[in-house]
This record gives sequence, structure tokens and C-alpha cells, in this order.
Amino acid sequence: MLAFSDLRTAAYCPRQLWYARQADRSPPDSVAAVRDLATRYDDALANPDGVDADAAGSLDSDLLAVPVAAWLERVRGVREREPRFVDLCDPAGVDVFLSGRECHGVASKVLPGPPIPSLVSPGRPPEQGVWEPHAVWAVAAAKALAWERERRVDEAIVEYPRYGVVRRVRLTTRKKAAYRRTVRTVRELDTIPSRLEDTSKCESCRFAEECGVNTGTLRSRLASD
Repeated sequence: MLAFSDLRTAAYCPRQLWYARQADRSPPDSVAAVRDLATRYDDALANPDGVDADAAGSLDSDLLAVPVAAWLERVRGVREREPRFVDLCDPAGVDVFLSGRECHGVASKVLPGPPIPSLVSPGRPPEQGVWEPHAVWAVAAAKALAWERERRVDEAIVEYPRYGVVRRVRLTTRKKAAYRRTVRTVRELDTIPSRLEDTSKCESCRFAEECGVNTGTLRSRLASD
């Protein structure tokens, strides 16, 4: 059975997954703080002056990736647009292990009522929608939840708490096809994959040096010639 994390990583770069499987894959301590932030949207809106790095029990403004005022405004927008906002703040379960027909992993939240998995990312959201690795992750979680509950689950949610952004992910034909491609990639990963061409993905990869890809920009390479 495939892990959500393997699918998410392979959708980003199969070669990164090869190296990740040989490394310590424990999440950094900061990830726990981001997950906690994702359960405190309503507290922050009820007490916006409590976003303070020093006050005990308050939100840590140092954790936010945007100014406090902008973050609060974005979360207010989420509250207005997202019909499951109350459930995001008070989910039926947190860090719920889901085991489906072909994949398993932990959903950051499972919302009550019509069940929806919500996944928390410590990273930056794209301008629209979610990154493809997160879409694959969302499809995997929705399919696993549907398998466990024996009912259709046609969407998931991806949260970017540090930016105050919450995005719906509908299980469209295109997203399910990307998921299937990634499943095949992970199942066939028995030798190290070819490295990517020099792309922006490599610049933030912690295995770039080990992989040996050249991550320098064209300008920096020309300057060194």
C-alpha cells in the first residue's frame, strides 16, 4: 500500500522520493505549530489583538508568512466563502489515519457531516488552486476516506495556514488522472529515476547536492564563466 507522503513527493519529483526514502523523513518541529494554527482561525478572528509571539496561548505572529492584518483579512474571506469554515475550526478528527484500497496516510483533519479530508501544508499556495503534488495528495486522502466510510467523497480541502489561505480541491477527471500516473510512478520506482532538467523545483530540494543537479541561475552561471 502506498503512503500519501510518497505520492505527494513523487508528484513533485520521483528522484526526490528515491532520496527521501533513504533519509530521515520526520517533519520539522515547525510543522506541528502550523497544524495548530490551522485549528485556531476562529480564535484569531475573535481576538485579533491576540496575535502575539509573546503572549501565552496566543497566535505566534512570527509563524505567519504575511503581515498580521493581511492574514486576518484573508481568514475573514475564508469564513465568508467556505461553507465548512466552522468544521475546519472544530473538525470531527485531527491527524486521522486513513487506509484506503491502494494508499494510506494521515489527514490533518476530517470534517464531520458529509466527510471531507483537509490537509495542512506549511508552504506557500499558488496564485490559484493548489500545487499538483497537493492535488495528488488530496485525491489520495479523499479516496482513502471514501473507502473507509463506504461512500463517495468528491472533494478535499488543502490549507496553507501561514498565508491564511484555504482551497477546495474537486476530484476532477484531470486530477484523478494525475493521481493514477503518480501511483504508477511510485509502484515502478525500483531504480533511481533520471534527474530533472535544471528547474526551480531543484533550488529548494534538500537533496539537490546529493542528486548533483545544477541549480544555478543562467545569470549566475554566466557570471562565473
